[in-house]
Amino acid sequence: MELRVWLISTVFSLVNLTPLILPEEEYPFKQWMSQHNKSYDTEEYYNRLHIFIENKREIDHHNAGNHSFTMSLNQFSDMKFEEFRKLFLLTEPQNCSATTGGHVSRAGPFPEFVDWRKNGNVVTPVKNQGQCGSCWTFSTTGCLESVNAIATGKLIPLSEQQLIDCAQDFNNHGCMGGLPSQAFEYIKYNNGLMTEEDYPYKGLDDTCRFEPALAAVFVLDVVNITSYDEKAMVDAVARLNPVSFGFEVTADFMSYKEGVYTSTQCKNTADMVNHAVLAVGYGAEENGTPYWIVKNSWGPDWGMDGYFLIEREKNMCGLATCSSYPLPSV
Repeated sequence: MELRVWLISTVFSLVNLTPLILPEEEYPFKQWMSQHNKSYDTEEYYNRLHIFIENKREIDHHNAGNHSFTMSLNQFSDMKFEEFRKLFLLTEPQNCSATTGGHVSRAGPFPEFVDWRKNGNVVTPVKNQGQCGSCWTFSTTGCLESVNAIATGKLIPLSEQQLIDCAQDFNNHGCMGGLPSQAFEYIKYNNGLMTEEDYPYKGLDDTCRFEPALAAVFVLDVVNITSYDEKAMVDAVARLNPVSFGFEVTADFMSYKEGVYTSTQCKNTADMVNHAVLAVGYGAEENGTPYWIVKNSWGPDWGMDGYFLIEREKNMCGLATCSSYPLPSV
């Protein structure tokens, strides 16, 4: 049976002028398929197998080196980064820089370690955006959920789908992308955001079904943090609440597992931002490397239970170009 599979693989590889697949390389793919409930027809099987093997080789090569973070197989391991980018990242150009923001910083000093997940019940569980470039909505709801919980003592999961369906007039584009700062503006002028329960997530563009009577949380104003002022982000997270920010995801981040992410491939300018997330805290490694603690929207099986650490104080991948938070109306 294994010989027959290997012969089929060999013919397929020769026809497509791709490297031969060894049985010991195919076995991990079958295990991965079972783990992630994947199935393909024959042609797609070998296409995905070749991509998987290439990704696994890159992961193994990275982990054999001296890096500040490790990589691993995950739910995206049968995808090339170009495909992943179209499905999960912002595809509309985002002009997210706030040259002068409204956040007023204090001089400090600030705590060496902050983690809002440990400050009572003010951070909702990690959610999963699915195959929709709606990360901006999860960054928005995650931040507003926390801001509202800090102000009221009530942690209410909020609707990403309402933002996908209804916030286009504020330069947002549903599953094609948007910005938390613009989503906060929408919530402010729309007079509220409904709950996840009342307006559940579909992960696709749909007709707006906002019901004003069911608005659960409101925004008094939007605070943008001055572009490139990472110290102001620290001030906001230390004193006030989690903060939404955008940054550029490049190929190695897709397979991130744990540790402090750093990159020489990503850019640090506002025009390259393609993913929005939520800073829920910060700290530093024993070797002194400072980091942000960040909530992602790719489900709890990715990264560190859905979170990642990224190097701080270097505007890594443009993370300080585009940060904001709302003021709650309570």
